Amino acid sequence: MKIAVANGDGIGPEIMEAVIGVFKAAELPLEYQFVDMGKWVFDKGFSNGMTPEAKATIEQLGILFKGPMETPKGKGVKSVNVTARKTWNTYANERHFQTLSGVNTVFSKAGVNVDLTIVRENIEDTYGGVEHMLTQDVAVARRFITRGGSEQVIRYAFEMAQKKGAKRITCGHKANIMKLTDGLFLEVFNEIAKEYKDIKADDIIVDDLCMKLVSRPDLFDVIVLTNLQGDIVSDLCAGLVGGLGFAPSSNIGDHISIFEAVHGTAPDIAGKNIANPTSLLLSGLNMLRHLGLMSKAAMIENALLYTLESGVHTGDFGDKSIPSLNTTQFAQAIIDNFGKQPKVNAKPSLNDFEFVPTNSKITTNPMLLGKKKEEHAIAGADFFIESELQADAIAEIANKHETADLKLLIISNRGTQVWPTGSVYTNLVNQFRLRFEAGENASIAQQDVISLYSTLSKDFQISSVEVLNMWGGKKAYSLAQGQ
Repeated sequence: MKIAVANGDGIGPEIMEAVIGVFKAAELPLEYQFVDMGKWVFDKGFSNGMTPEAKATIEQLGILFKGPMETPKGKGVKSVNVTARKTWNTYANERHFQTLSGVNTVFSKAGVNVDLTIVRENIEDTYGGVEHMLTQDVAVARRFITRGGSEQVIRYAFEMAQKKGAKRITCGHKANIMKLTDGLFLEVFNEIAKEYKDIKADDIIVDDLCMKLVSRPDLFDVIVLTNLQGDIVSDLCAGLVGGLGFAPSSNIGDHISIFEAVHGTAPDIAGKNIANPTSLLLSGLNMLRHLGLMSKAAMIENALLYTLESGVHTGDFGDKSIPSLNTTQFAQAIIDNFGKQPKVNAKPSLNDFEFVPTNSKITTNPMLLGKKKEEHAIAGADFFIESELQADAIAEIANKHETADLKLLIISNRGTQVWPTGSVYTNLVNQFRLRFEAGENASIAQQDVISLYSTLSKDFQISSVEVLNMWGGKKAYSLAQGQ
């Protein structure tokens, strides 16, 4: 079985060499095809951080095993890590966090066993990277939460939880504030949960989740979150078990999957052969299980756990009274312990299965469409304008542009209503939202919005426009604070 391998930057090549050394010693039926990705590829002029040949190889093989990669700063380029995940629609980022013997944390010292999995939506949210400056003082980012994307990652989380025998799955969210975006994610979670009656499904507001994770992480099993919240919470969970050096990462898609170390490139120690390869090795073990190599994965992981139990460590962790090993020596210690079982958390040797690649050639982009097909109407539009006037003065001008179908309802600033009512204590920036709505139960056409845009633009610098949609007679837009 052939897989694509990208060494990465900084310490990437040396930890990749160590991990593949372990794999070869375990006589895995794998062939490694190395591809060019990372900062040094950016530096050669490839703006997405990978060569065309690398992209073609990964799409042909369907599996990418990659070391940590750096994105050049200040050059206007996107992260190669995020680009890879989004380009190939690896919609589910799975990270398993477990207490490891020999890796001391406040929880291991207290006898609290951490064993939880974060499943993070990997494509959408603010990671869409769609940002604009509405004025020189105001930046805005679009947050994409889609029904189809939410269904993909949440269903994966339930399927994974069922396979691992999890008893509980929790949806982390902020639907109390972001009622439409996080609200949609939570709605999909509740819909899918009905299909998995053997798993307890619940939800928790993400700030409450963070508080509970740092006090009682043993209460949780599987947690599914949106992209940005999942990014933050997964790094928090890495801190519970010793840091990102002990946190594996899998990015699962229908056709292509990526297994990677998510810690930094550590350029200060690159080339010194002292880096810790554990995160990359654990990510590689996730890859082996994905490929059906269950027994080999268990053998290698048990050897790793036995090695850690024995007090063997690299310089970044462990008992300082025991001399640390370099990267090569640490990998060799794992190899020497093949066949040995740790005293704690030994992994069962499950039956192998035949991996059936799903990276079939497709000729069109898959379209994610929801099943809901309710009647659509337009209730009005929000016009975002640049102005240094006070709200009353803006309203006086805007009212002149009202039509029989569209009336000025509110003016807000940074989401807070400032007209027709508000407070003089609300600080303003030079960007306002003017909401024009049709009457109760009335609807308008797109052309009405365009016509109003044309007349408003005579008096205001319009930065952006959002149509106020309705489906099934329900408002599909949020109210202003104080409205």
